[in-house]
Amino acid sequence: MFYWFMKTFVLGPVLKLLFRPWVKGLDNVPAQGAAILASNHLSFSDSIFMPVMVPRPVVFLAKSEYFTGTGIKGRLTAAFFRLTNQLPMDRSGGAASAQSLNAGMEVLKNGSLMGIYPEGTRSPDARLYRGKVGVARLALQARVPVIPVAMIGTDKVQPIGKRVPNIRRIGMIFGEPLDFSRYYGMEDDRMVQRSVTDEIMYELMRLSSQEYVDEYAAVVKLRMAGKAQDAAPDTAPAGPDAAQESAPDTTPDTRPDTRPGEDSPEVPGTA
Repeated sequence: MFYWFMKTFVLGPVLKLLFRPWVKGLDNVPAQGAAILASNHLSFSDSIFMPVMVPRPVVFLAKSEYFTGTGIKGRLTAAFFRLTNQLPMDRSGGAASAQSLNAGMEVLKNGSLMGIYPEGTRSPDARLYRGKVGVARLALQARVPVIPVAMIGTDKVQPIGKRVPNIRRIGMIFGEPLDFSRYYGMEDDRMVQRSVTDEIMYELMRLSSQEYVDEYAAVVKLRMAGKAQDAAPDTAPAGPDAAQESAPDTTPDTRPDTRPGEDSPEVPGTA
């Protein structure tokens, strides 16, 4: 009820008025039945803009840190995410992440739409990065189509580290559903998982016109953070400010699933 009310009478009308989103291919989203909406991830606001434009409710997997904050702000944030159809996603790998994916499976088994960011985290530089194979496992286990979604310009509206959004037009393109039925029954095959994920990422690259980088975004973020720290004493007299600005988005990614050349099937996408 809260989700429907906010989308229909509060957030929806305001966002459409201010940001004038344009949409292509919305008819590719099925009117009923389960499906995965696999999107590129440019901004925190992606999880707000996309559901506003999709007629059906969309359930997203969001990083678990959004649900575990303390104090008034932390509790309000957690309440907002729960009330807006978002589920906590543990990105630490292993059994915890597998359990999070099971929650996504339940959403799909109930015939709902699930939103996933295969890159696993927001792009640090507006390029498209290597996808994690959890999206493939979900699609093959649940036997549902994958609709690639390209978010356009949301990185200009709310770049990483910026809380107050810039008012400018954004867009989104919903591609044709991807059918992976030829791989049903092979969801545990790592080569199949990688093949399916790469096909999804290719469609996202084609729809978004982003430059593709065959590396995990989380790894790039860690490398960028390390360079920033090394440069801080010489180039940034107010160095702590820069470190604080980057910390919220890089800290959760310092886990085993972020190592280059090693896929983590457990963590396909979080905000």
